[in-house]
Amino acid sequence: MSIANWIFLALAAGFAGFVDAVAGGGGLVQLPALLIGISDKPIPLILGTNKVPSIFGTGSAAISYFRKVKPDLRLTSYMALPAFLGSMAGARLAASFPKDIFRPLIIILLTGVALYTWKRPNLGMHEKLRFTERARHKIVALLGLTIGFYDGIFGPGTGTFLVFLLVGLVGYAFLKASATAKLVNIATNFGAIISFQLTGHIWWRLGLILAIANVTGAIIGTRLAIRGGSPLVRKIFLFVTTILIAKVGYDWIVSLQ
Repeated sequence: MSIANWIFLALAAGFAGFVDAVAGGGGLVQLPALLIGISDKPIPLILGTNKVPSIFGTGSAAISYFRKVKPDLRLTSYMALPAFLGSMAGARLAASFPKDIFRPLIIILLTGVALYTWKRPNLGMHEKLRFTERARHKIVALLGLTIGFYDGIFGPGTGTFLVFLLVGLVGYAFLKASATAKLVNIATNFGAIISFQLTGHIWWRLGLILAIANVTGAIIGTRLAIRGGSPLVRKIFLFVTTILIAKVGYDWIVSLQ
């Protein structure tokens, strides 16, 4: 690749790490950048390489959050293990599954997420847990499996959906939801990496270089999120969700032409 391409991808990875650390949705930046920067490569290789900087950035953000925000590790484990298995299964099907069928559904879901969050200004400002502990564990296990599968097979908006469901369904505050989502995202990224590596679809040299940029952005984003608390995370969450709707909508329109 040209030097300009390396710089472009590094900047995109850094911004993706920043966005993902605060409110999820880093794939909105990083994956399209890879599709542009290495457009001559097979799609499975691009998807697999994308997971490398993602897991490093997400891991860095998770460590930073853990120092300030203590997630419920038991609930997180109930969500993370099914997410790991779902992501492995999704990644195995990524090469053959038609991605276009996801786009209209994702647009509808993200629009609902944005409107629901916008109309409830107090949503996620304070923790208000729902259901019994046992019921919560069953719910997050099913959510983890579903979102993990989606992350492995397609991906955009995974962090956004994780944060929203932890806030809107489980009852977490935005800051704690974002911290928990990072731990679950590590599991989905790891599952996908294993599957893509088994088929030789990861460009490790590029992925590890972009990981440095992604981690840098993630550290900055996490510090900003912790300082601003749930109100700031909510605002960035709404912004990222709106941009994600526009991006997926644009891709869908282009695919129909």
